[in-house]
Amino acid sequence: MRAIQIDHYGGPEVIVRREIPVPQPGPGEVLIRLRHSGINFMDVHTRQGKYAGSRTYPVSIPTTLGIEGAGEVAALGNGVTEFAPSDRVAYCLTWGSYAEYAVVPAWRVVPVPDALPLDRAAAAMFHGLTAHYLVNDIGQLKPGVTCLVHSASGGIGQLLVQLGTRLGATVFATTSTEAKAEVARQRGAAAAFLYDDGRFAETVRDLTGGQGVDVVFDPIGKPTLRDSFRATRRRGLVVSFGSVGGPVRDLDPIELGEAGSLFLTRPRLADHLLDAPTIRRRAADIFGALLEGTLSIKIAGRYSLDTVEEAHAALEERRVVGKPILDLP
Repeated sequence: MRAIQIDHYGGPEVIVRREIPVPQPGPGEVLIRLRHSGINFMDVHTRQGKYAGSRTYPVSIPTTLGIEGAGEVAALGNGVTEFAPSDRVAYCLTWGSYAEYAVVPAWRVVPVPDALPLDRAAAAMFHGLTAHYLVNDIGQLKPGVTCLVHSASGGIGQLLVQLGTRLGATVFATTSTEAKAEVARQRGAAAAFLYDDGRFAETVRDLTGGQGVDVVFDPIGKPTLRDSFRATRRRGLVVSFGSVGGPVRDLDPIELGEAGSLFLTRPRLADHLLDAPTIRRRAADIFGALLEGTLSIKIAGRYSLDTVEEAHAALEERRVVGKPILDLP
C-alpha cells in the first residue's frame, strides 16, 4: 500500500512516499481501508518534531503521518466483536491515516451513520471532538455565558462558534482578515473582528460593557495569549488549546493574578477521550448535528498522497478556511 512517512523531523521536504505492507490487526484492533484522512495542525507539528518528547501523544520515527480517518472495516483482530467487515467507521488520535490502510485500537473506532458521507466523518473527528469537549467540558457554555473564539474561520474555530451558539452562549470571534471575519459571522458569531495587533481586547471590553468575556478559546499562543488575558473578565477562564503562532515560554503565573485572578488551562483532546463510551458519545453528538443540519463543516481543500506538502504549507501559512482532507485511492 502507499503511505506518507517521515524518517526525521523538519519541513515539508522530510515527507517521503513509500510502498509498505498492509498492516495486520492484533488483538483488540481493527484494520480500516481508509477513504479519507483529515489533515490537521497536529500532523504538521508531528512532522516538525513538536511531539517528540510528548507523554500525551508519544510518537516515534519512522512513522506514517495522519491521526484521523474514515473508511470501511477490512479485518478484525481477535476479541473485536462490536464491528464487522465492511462497516463504515471513523477514528482519531492514532497515527497512520496518510495511507491506504490503518490499524486502530477498536476502542478508538466509532460507527459512521449510513447517511453521513465518509469525507464529512473524516473531517469531523479530530476537530469535531475537540470543539465538543472544549465547549461542553472546559468552557461549559450555556445561555448567559460570553466567549471569544480566536482563529474563528479555521476548522476548529468554525465549530466552536457554531456549537457555542447552539448552546445559547454569546460568541465573539477574531480572524486575520475581513473575509475570514465574514465566515465567522455566517457561522453565528455575534460579532467578528480582526486581531488588530492585540487591540481586539479593547473591542471585547467595549462589547461587554468593560467587563470582558467569561471564556477565551486561544489556539494561537504567543501573538495573542497576553491580550487574551486583557479580554477576559475577572476570575474568567483562558483556554490555551494550541500554539500555532508559537509557544509562550516566559509566562509568570503572577500575570494571571494581575489580569484579574484568571484561570488558565492547556487541555488536550486525549485526556477527554479516555474510553470508548466517551468517544462514541462525542462522535454521535457531532455526527447527529451534521445530519440535522445544525452543524456544518467546510472542507477547505482536497488533497492526494501526491500533494500532501501543499496541504501542510497552506496550514503553516494559515491560508486554510475550514478543514482540509486527504482523499485516498
